[in-house]
Amino acid sequence: MDINLVKDAMIFRGMNGKEIQTALERLCASEKKYRKGSTILHAGEATSQMGLVLEGSVTIENNDIWGNKTILSHVGRGQFFAETYGLLADEPLLVDVVANEDCRVLFLRIGALRSMVSDRSVWTSKIVTNLLTISAHKNLMLSGRSFHTAPKTIRERVMSYLNSVSIQRGKTEFDIPFDRQQMADYLNLERTALSKELRKMKDDRLIDFHKNHFVLQKTY
Repeated sequence: MDINLVKDAMIFRGMNGKEIQTALERLCASEKKYRKGSTILHAGEATSQMGLVLEGSVTIENNDIWGNKTILSHVGRGQFFAETYGLLADEPLLVDVVANEDCRVLFLRIGALRSMVSDRSVWTSKIVTNLLTISAHKNLMLSGRSFHTAPKTIRERVMSYLNSVSIQRGKTEFDIPFDRQQMADYLNLERTALSKELRKMKDDRLIDFHKNHFVLQKTY
C-alpha cells in the first residue's frame, strides 16, 4: 500500500518509510470499505486487530439487549479504534464499532506485536511507544465523557460538552461530529429533551446553532 496514506498517523510517528513498510507487512495490514450504518466490529467478538480510519468516521457504541444505545466516542479520519482489544486478543469486545458514514479502514494485526517485542527491532519499539501515546489520548477522551454525563441537568451536560469542544478547537465557533440523535446518545439524553433545551439555550443567547454547527456566545 502507499505509505503516504498512513505516514502521518500517530502509530507511525518517528518512523521512516522503510520502517513503516516493514511494520505494514509484519502486522498484515489490510484495507476494507464499509457502508454507513454497517457494523465493523461486534460486541462479544474478540479481535487481534486495531483499525485506522483512512476515510470517513466510525462511532464506538454500547448497544444492550433491551435496545438502548450509548455512543461512547467518535473516531474520525486518522484516528484509531480497538487497539486495546487487539493487544489483548482473547478479550471479547464490550462495544460495537459502527460506520458513521461510508468509510475506509486499515486493519493492523497489532496482537502480533506480543511475539515481536523480543526481536528488539527499532520499528517495534517505536510502535509500542506510539501505542502508549494513543492509549493515553483515549483515556483522556473517555474520562472527558464522564464529565459531560455527570451533571444532573440537560443544560449542564450540553454546556460541559460544548465547552470542552471549544477548548480543544481553540475557538467558540465549530462543528461537532454528531447529529442530534448521536449527540443525545453521547450525553445519555432523550433526543426530544435535548432539542428542547438547545432551543431554550438559543433563546437565552448562550449559543447559536444550525444542525451540527455551534457558536458559543459569552454573557456579561
